[in-house]
Order: sequence, then C-alpha cells, then structure tokens
Amino acid sequence: MEQKPLFENISNQPLASRLRPKDLDEFAGQKHLLGEGKILRRLIESDNITSLIFWGPPGVGKTTLARIIANKTHCSFIDFSAVTSGIKEIRTVMQQAEENRCLGSKTIVFVDEIHRFNKAQQDAFLPFVEKGSIILIGATTENPSFEVNSALLSRSKVFVLQPLKTDELIMLLKRALKDERGFGNQKITISDEMIKMIAEFANGDARYALSTLEMVILNGDINDKDEITVTMETMEQCISKKSLLYDKNGEEHYNIISALHKSMRNSDPDAAVYWLARMLESGEDPIYIARRVTRFASEDVGLADPHALEIAVAAYHACHFIGMPECSVHLTQAVIYMSMAPKSNAMDVAYLKAKSDAIHSLAEPVPLIIRNAPTKLMKDLNYGKGYQYAHDCEDKLSSMQCLPDSLVGREYYLPTEEGLEAKYKAKLEKIKTWKKEHKN
Repeated sequence: MEQKPLFENISNQPLASRLRPKDLDEFAGQKHLLGEGKILRRLIESDNITSLIFWGPPGVGKTTLARIIANKTHCSFIDFSAVTSGIKEIRTVMQQAEENRCLGSKTIVFVDEIHRFNKAQQDAFLPFVEKGSIILIGATTENPSFEVNSALLSRSKVFVLQPLKTDELIMLLKRALKDERGFGNQKITISDEMIKMIAEFANGDARYALSTLEMVILNGDINDKDEITVTMETMEQCISKKSLLYDKNGEEHYNIISALHKSMRNSDPDAAVYWLARMLESGEDPIYIARRVTRFASEDVGLADPHALEIAVAAYHACHFIGMPECSVHLTQAVIYMSMAPKSNAMDVAYLKAKSDAIHSLAEPVPLIIRNAPTKLMKDLNYGKGYQYAHDCEDKLSSMQCLPDSLVGREYYLPTEEGLEAKYKAKLEKIKTWKKEHKN
C-alpha cells in the first residue's frame, strides 16, 4: 500500500487534494459506471479487479478511483507515474510484484498518464500482466486505441469517464463548503449563483472547480470575526468577467454560435472572426466550434467548393492535436475560408427532401435489379437480375432504375450555379439527358 510522508500536513494541501473522496459514496459523477449495481462499482466492492484503463478528460476522477481501489483492495498497491519513471523503475517495480506473487499476494500497479510511455516501456509490463504478477490500472486522457499497446489493451477493460455535469459540480462545491476537510470550519458567504458560475466555468473538471472555489475564497473579503464574503468583484478578478458573461449551456451560447454561422453564410469574414474570438476568449471548447464549422462546410457551401469540408476537418484535427490557445489560428483560417467560399445549400435541401420521402416510404422494397444475390435461392427469386455494371458500359452509365417504384422521377439534388457547383450541374444535366435517351 502507499505510504504517506511522516510530517505531511493536510491543511497545506490544495482543496482538491484535501477533499479527495475516500470511498465511492463520496465520489462525484460517473453514475454510468459507479451507480448502484453498475459493473465498475461491483468490481471494486467485491475486490475483484482485473487490469483496467480509465480514459477521460482531466479532473473527472481517474486517479481518485485508483486510490479508492487502493483503500478497498487486499492487494499491494503501487502508484506509478509515467512522467517521472522509465524502464529501470518499471523493472524494479515488476521485481517487487513478482516477489509478492511468489508469496501469494497480488499487486495493483497504477500508472498515471500511461499514454506518455512509449511502446518499449509499455511492453515491459506485458509479461507480468499475462502471468498475473500485477493488475495494471492505467489512466489516460488520450484515446487508448491509439496510445496504449494493443497487446496490453486487449488484456484490460477500458472504462470511459465523462466530464462532470454542472449539477454534479455544484454538489461537490457545496460539500467542500461544509466538509471539515474543506471550509466546513469557516464561515463562508457565497451565493448559489456564484457556485453555479464556478461549476459552469470548470467545464466538467472537478479539480479545476475546487481550485477555483479555493481561489475565490482565499481572495474574499474578511471581517473582524474572520468571516469571509465572496463578492462578484472577487469572482471577476479570479475567473475574469468575460467568462462569467458566457454561459456555455445558456441562451448566449446559442446566440453567438448562431451569429458566427450567419456571418459566414453572409460572406462577412470580419464579423465571423469577431464572433469566433468572442467564443474562444470566453472559454468555449474549440472542438465544439470546429464541429459547427464542419457542418457549415456542407450545409452552406457543399459542392460549390468541395475543399471547404477538407479545410473544416483539418481545423477540427488541429484543435484536437494542440488545443487552445494555439488552435485559434486554425479556426480563424477555417472561418474566413467558409465566409469567402461560394455558397450552396443544395446538400441540406437534398437530404431534407429525401428524408421526408424516406420517412413516408420506409416499407418500400429495394428494386430487385439492385439487390445482392449471394445465395442460389436469391438468384432464383430474381435478385440482381438484369443488373448493369456501369464500369462495363461504354459511357460508364446505365439507365437502370435505382429508386423504389413509387418514387421514380423524384429529384433531391438540385445544384446551384455557385462556384464549382455550376460544373456539377452541367454534368448532372448531361447524365439525366443520357438516361432519358437510353431509358428503354
């Protein structure tokens, strides 16, 4: 088990450390894994842990869960950091675990930020996991499918931890104000509105929420009775006023993303960049903006400029790779490109028209001519009979019917004359003319 320093003073620790849950009942969030009867809770309570990978963003409880397991289990527990440890340290730990196994004891090895280990370092764990010398628990903020050795991953159960909801963070912050490990022994005056602001500002990160609460309290106004009052002025100084005015779940959030979308649609790059900056500087998730820009690339540009989607997707990946503040320039490039691109809503119109017909004709059979016929019975039922393979046709076209009988003649894609779509429109008209001429 872990040993704490002899002269450690808990009162000197950050609030997030002081308030770290001791058991599952104190744990905030992750009800999909830790609610009554859920699989991870059952594994922990029955002390039946196998190798695990906890995947989730910062501040959602990955390390805390490992410590709860450490307190619950009868196994030896070794806390291991991928940031400060190398092959030598791994071998030392594995030797200790092997000695424990020979004595009939299991060892849980918790590796924080396991994605920071290279393949060779991760491989060093594998034989000990395979023969049961250790139970490995890894924590990562990165997708384990890409960052964790596939052999190691196949021997582990992956649990995805989600950002905490605002209500869960509010409960956590209120507990911090009442708990003796937090500010329970002090008289603190802070409004429910301010607690909600902190919870929203934390964006699902419990550690960040507690750190922010601690900051505003330590900077609060103290009277002669040592009572602390948190004012809005203190909140603005510690969090920043601009962030408080932007509620990621409220009306302003949707107003501003609407403003960005409509500025791009109106080919106004200056306004688009302004609304982009408003969101980013208020703490909006750049990934959310990148997703909306990607939608715009097809909804409002489409085939008028097919490169728009490539630019949007590239911006999304750039945001994922490097985050804020560096990715602001990638989003700016994407937003300006969308603003300047020729506009066509033909993709959106086509889908909505097809969707309407599809909903009202879900039982329409697929024409026999374009059905697959992998079995003799299907062939005997005329599946695929008369199918025309376009690549074998002289003009690479056939007059074969692909829509259900009730929808023959329906047109969904109506290209505009904007940008490159004018070229696609001309091409489509030639295709339709050819098919009419060769219909029989």
